[in-house]
Amino acid sequence: MEEQNYAEAQGESVEVDELTEEGRARIRKEQAEMRAHRKPAKGLVMINTGNGKGKTTAALGVLFRAWGHNLRVVMLQFLKSQTGKWGEIRAAQKLGIEIIPLGDGFTWNSDNLEHDKALARKCWQLCREKIESDQYDVVIMDEITYAINYGWLDVNEVLSTLQTRNPKMHIIITGRDAPQALIDYADLVTEMAEIKHPYHEGILAQKGVDF
Repeated sequence: MEEQNYAEAQGESVEVDELTEEGRARIRKEQAEMRAHRKPAKGLVMINTGNGKGKTTAALGVLFRAWGHNLRVVMLQFLKSQTGKWGEIRAAQKLGIEIIPLGDGFTWNSDNLEHDKALARKCWQLCREKIESDQYDVVIMDEITYAINYGWLDVNEVLSTLQTRNPKMHIIITGRDAPQALIDYADLVTEMAEIKHPYHEGILAQKGVDF
């Protein structure tokens, strides 16, 4: 089990039973070397980007995992409507977890971009307050990349806040087309690639899967 946990932590998909004795010996050796040279824990900046589905879903997985370890968590959502009753909002309210939607729906359908820009700035200001308060272990900024790419937020302002945060605080950023400056600064970047999507077959978003 320890060997499997190691492999999964490295992002590999490995079944221990399928490993040869040589492979198992290699993993044990690598484990010992990592323990001998283990670096102190640090807060990570993690980015989920790409055109595939699952960026927010993956961030929610970390949110609930961290909460299960009694870490202090919060997710701020840049696009989700403040009045929405998404599945994650319902679950968070039952569990007492902070998920704060501060958008007004999907911006490409908006007829008042100045209003959307003001909401994005409001959400970013709250993000900064949460980060600078040092009251959280994990802060998720969901779909913030859109606000940056639309020119509503300065990527350098975001980077400055990340650079001066508590070094043990984890940050998760989601959204398509993550700016290169954020990618360069991040510790972990995952690109979701769309292979197939039911939308292209006329199947719309479904309760419990998409919202």
